[in-house]
Amino acid sequence: MTIQNLSSQKPFTTKDGSTIRSLLDRTNAPVQNQSLAEARVPAGTATQRHYHRLAEEIYFLLEGTGTMEIDGATRPVGPGDAILIPPGAWHEITATTDLVFLCCCAPPYDHADTYLA
Repeated sequence: MTIQNLSSQKPFTTKDGSTIRSLLDRTNAPVQNQSLAEARVPAGTATQRHYHRLAEEIYFLLEGTGTMEIDGATRPVGPGDAILIPPGAWHEITATTDLVFLCCCAPPYDHADTYLA
């Protein structure tokens, strides 16, 4: 059985500029096909526009508000929103207020699969 607590995970900055704490991924669990992390984007900032060649991502917003852009389409987002980001889709999330969200990647997140604009 593998159980990780968020409070015991050290934050790091991803290639797109968001600060995440990995809950379950290849570095801390016997994960094979996905990863789960908490991400934070401070108010007035955004992730760098990017895409993942392999990973399908799902964001689930816990706190804050912002704007999600996927392949040129934008929508306001907030708590309770689940966002699907297909592989190969350019995307960026901009925080109006401090954003906190869960990010699930399949296959697991890998810096090498992040391509910047």
